[in-house]
Formats: sequence, C-alpha cells, structure tokens
Amino acid sequence: VSDASGCSMIALLHTGAAKFPQNLLSRARQAVYPLLLAGVLKGYSSIVSRKLASHGFGASMAAMSSFPPQRYHYFLVLDFEATCDKPQIHPQEIIEFPILKLNGRTMEIESTFHMYVQPVVHPQLTPFCTELTGIIQGMVDGQPSLQQVLERVDEWMAKEGLLDPSVKSIFVTCGDWDLKVMLPGQCQYLGLPVADYFKQWINLKKAYSFAMGSWPKNGLLDMNKGLNLQHIGRPHSGIDDCKNIANIMKTLAHRGFIFKQTSKPF
Repeated sequence: VSDASGCSMIALLHTGAAKFPQNLLSRARQAVYPLLLAGVLKGYSSIVSRKLASHGFGASMAAMSSFPPQRYHYFLVLDFEATCDKPQIHPQEIIEFPILKLNGRTMEIESTFHMYVQPVVHPQLTPFCTELTGIIQGMVDGQPSLQQVLERVDEWMAKEGLLDPSVKSIFVTCGDWDLKVMLPGQCQYLGLPVADYFKQWINLKKAYSFAMGSWPKNGLLDMNKGLNLQHIGRPHSGIDDCKNIANIMKTLAHRGFIFKQTSKPF
C-alpha cells in the first residue's frame, strides 16, 4: 500500500504502539486489514472509522485506550424526584423516573428513559415540592401510575438488551435513598414487586470518596466542584441530576477509577 497513512496504520497494528489490550488489538487488525489489502485508499480515514465502528469500536482508538475497562457493560444512571413538603409528607411518592444508559466502554450516554409519574396518595403537589424540583402539577396530572411506569421500564430494559444474562449492567445513584428507601418503600406500600435489577447499585458518593479521598457532603455540587466540572441544568431535576452523575462518572473513569457495586445484597 502506497498511502502513507495506510502504512502508518499497518505499522501501528503490527507493533501495538497504541498499547491496546491484546483482544482489542486483534479485533482492530481484523477490522482494518481487509480494507488495506483491498487497496482502498480514497476516503481511507472515514472508511476505516466506519469499519471499526461496525466491529464495536464506536469511540476513537485513542479515546478507548485513555482509561481502563470497567467491570460492567452498562451503567444505568437513575435519580428519582418524589413528593415532599416541610414537615415531610408520608408516604412519599415518585413523580419523576429518569434513567440514562451509559456505555461502560466509552462512558457515553446511549439511551434515555424518562417519565413523570402521577402520585395517588397525595395527588396535589405542594408549593415546596414544585419549588425544589421544578415539577409543576400539569407535569404529573394524567401521567401513568408507578406500576405502569415500572412496566415500561421493564420494556425499555428488554429493548435495550439489558435483560440478557450475558450483559452486565448496574444502576448508579447519588446516594442510597433511591433504591434502598424510596422505590422499595413505595412498592411495599402499593403491594408491587421490586425487580431484581433494582436490588444492586453503585452509590456515586461512595465511589467518589474512594476515588478522591473526601466525602461529598453536598452531593453533586461538591463532586462537580471537586472535579472542576460545570453543573448541568437545574439542581433537583431528576433528568439533569442524571446528566451530572454521568458526567462525574466519565471524569472519574478517565482518571482511571474502576466502579464497583457498593450496595449490600438484599
């Protein structure tokens, strides 16, 4: 092959100069060699990029080698918002149910589940709740019940391939409240089962403290400050909080942190 970039690519794949793990280097060679040997020179870079993508190399090779592989194929970032007041009302009910599907290899968001939920015990949101979360009455009126939303979550999980036993995924929350207290408590009150995939998770506060050596007393605000990140969106918006969690995870991963389950088995 006379093309200089092609020669460089062949040399790179032969020498492993990018220091890929052997399995990734082998897959890269399998993806690139047919193109080079066929003499495809015109539009070389874009063609190789598409070919690599078809073999599961969605990110650039440089980006892929910039942080170690995670233990999970996908992280499911979740952050509930619930009915609230001062003093606190009981029972609290989930009114916003967002999930971001984060690719464990690229740490990029691949899919989003986001629904509002109609509360049934205290159907009228309090002024305090609206001020805190930004959720107004019209956003929950006429929305599905928690039971219906949980059914749609399961459908989304299946569609995204997350129920495949060979796919390793885990939920990530900012604290233990969402999956240790809120969801099981409301499901118990309503007589609903809790799916097994909600019974293990990563508490981002604990992961951050392991990585950075300090406990984030103010949650996302402290973690963003500690990592010099700009806060995304509105505090206490479920979907915006999920985006901040994902951004913090990506930053920690690029620093070499490997995320592990923090919850104890039920």
